[in-house]
Amino acid sequence: MEPLQRCVVLAAGDYYDHTREHVPDRALTIAADGGWDHACKLGLHVDALIGDFDSVRLKLPTDAVITRLPAEKDDPDLLSALKVGWAKGSREFHIFGGLGGRVDHTISNIQLMVRLARRGGIGFLYGDGQIVTAIHDGSLDFPASSGDDLRIVSVFSHTPVSNDVNEVGLKYQLKHATMHGDAVQGLSNELLNNTPAHIDVHEGTLIVTFPINAPLPQVSWFKRPIGDLGEVDTSISEALAVPLESETTPTYSTTAAAEAMTYNE
Repeated sequence: MEPLQRCVVLAAGDYYDHTREHVPDRALTIAADGGWDHACKLGLHVDALIGDFDSVRLKLPTDAVITRLPAEKDDPDLLSALKVGWAKGSREFHIFGGLGGRVDHTISNIQLMVRLARRGGIGFLYGDGQIVTAIHDGSLDFPASSGDDLRIVSVFSHTPVSNDVNEVGLKYQLKHATMHGDAVQGLSNELLNNTPAHIDVHEGTLIVTFPINAPLPQVSWFKRPIGDLGEVDTSISEALAVPLESETTPTYSTTAAAEAMTYNE
């Protein structure tokens, strides 16, 4: 399979030691809102910026494409950045500043990894010593490696049921297993020294975490899904301010907003 075009996305969340050494070279680089400040600190050239820039402290560049978003919007800045990268042909995304900090942001960003996986892409969320990714009806192949800090791998079912799950080359092997979204069945497995590892799911979606210093896995699909992330929305959604009958002033309708943000799978 041909290598996927890479895109680096710099979000506004937490950054950790040695981040710079994990940023892939020769990749489209996009800063999502406050991610621009982190790009400057890391000495990274940015091809595009997107956001409302309410949290940006440094002057915006003049040599990058800038897309301004409204402060109130359905899509989070990270999703908008992923849409920009996808539209430019990227299908492999390396996201920094997307883990840690607010728990709701972390959960949202993990959901975005699922969104990518279900559309034929792959996303890697870089955190404090670990990476989070997702696969849908596909597999991850880890090259052989060694080291005490390259061991812990955890696998969770994101869908209510994930069928025919296999884990080969790890300390605890799985063959044709069924995993459930409301059960913890794949916590704290381990990569083996000098042994390649394979994780796959034939029907369903898995969340996978692995050490940041481990070699990146190769992703493949049994039947690669075809989809699109959609266009960047720079307008203010009507769902964000829907008046209730008992109110004389607009109030936020969580039901309408939730319907507006429902992803069409």
